[in-house]
Amino acid sequence: MSNRTQIAACIVGALALTSASMAFAGPLEEVQTEQRKIHVAAAQSQEKINGLFEQSQELLIDYRAVVDQTENLKIYNDYVARLVTDQQRVVDSLQRQIDSIEETKQNIVPLMGRMIDSLEKFINLDVPINKQERLDRVQRLRDVMGNSSVTVSEQFRLVLDAYSIENAYGTRINAYEGNIQVNGEDISVEFFNLGRTALLALTLDQQTAWAWDNDTRSWQKLGDEYLNSVIQATRMAGGLVPEDLIKLPIKAAE
Repeated sequence: MSNRTQIAACIVGALALTSASMAFAGPLEEVQTEQRKIHVAAAQSQEKINGLFEQSQELLIDYRAVVDQTENLKIYNDYVARLVTDQQRVVDSLQRQIDSIEETKQNIVPLMGRMIDSLEKFINLDVPINKQERLDRVQRLRDVMGNSSVTVSEQFRLVLDAYSIENAYGTRINAYEGNIQVNGEDISVEFFNLGRTALLALTLDQQTAWAWDNDTRSWQKLGDEYLNSVIQATRMAGGLVPEDLIKLPIKAAE
């Protein structure tokens, strides 16, 4: 082919390609546009998926927290239930005690009356150590028993205290002043008692001494051989001299 012919053919081919390119340019742009839309939509979908995944993780964390809290609450509720059960047992026990209070009072009030009567009889038969003081204590107990403002428990405590005081008289060494009746004469003396073993009386001028005889319920005058011992005994009881061995008139046990 001649050069002119080849050039003409190239021109025709180029025109044909140009026409074809122009023919496909419109649909290609549309495809590219749709692809871009698809990519944008895919990106948006991925963002939504990422957001949903994050939400699901948060929900999972919340769920686990709720499960843990529920388990803790269950354990705590079981603990509280045991406490309530135990408290109910205490309440039931207290209620039974309350219900029995009246019955207890009905039994203990007569008992206290008998205890006071027995205490008074004992004092009148006992060695007269601080006798008037002890009888006054019994009278106060009787007054308390008739006082509605004093509870039964407090009344019972006072009765037991009186018995405790009486018990202490048997173990104490004591000296105190008072009066005795001898042959119808009222004499001021200083008493000395060695528990309930011996009760002695010494005149304030320390010239005469007596010993109490509980069998005859009377004072027996002591001989001069006991006078110094009685004086020494009163001084020891008063803390004036150290304790030491002394000779006292003690009635032997039968």
